[in-house]
Amino acid sequence: MADENQQPVFNIQRIYLKDLSLEQPNSPQILLEQAQPQVDINLALAAEPVADGVYEVAVTATVTTKVNDKTLFLVEAKQAGIFEIRNIPEDQLQPIIGIACPGIVYPYLRAIVSDVCTRAGFPPVVLSEVNFQAMFEAQRAQAEAANGAAAAIN
Repeated sequence: MADENQQPVFNIQRIYLKDLSLEQPNSPQILLEQAQPQVDINLALAAEPVADGVYEVAVTATVTTKVNDKTLFLVEAKQAGIFEIRNIPEDQLQPIIGIACPGIVYPYLRAIVSDVCTRAGFPPVVLSEVNFQAMFEAQRAQAEAANGAAAAIN
């Protein structure tokens, strides 16, 4: 029975839209502009423990679209998931939270952003695929470099 309790566990408890915002601060005048809009997309990742062995992982996309330096529309969407992760070695836990979980949540976020843009009367903004492993490794390398620089100063 003790062996059963030590089996690795990875379960999706829930995927949900945590926050959604759409702004069109310069409508309706800006809708008459003929210039090509400039689109800026930023992604952010957050993870925090909710309970023992349970984590919330959220991916936020901020899409800012401007015409001649005036905001056409701004969409911010935060898609989250609650994941049960137990009996995983500590060195494997962070990659699961930083790579696997966002990879599960992100397709839902892409659909929401596209849908909101369409419902707002604009062509859909389709977020490109994201390599969460590369993002995770880059963040880890940055953290190690920062720790190395801090150690060198001390």
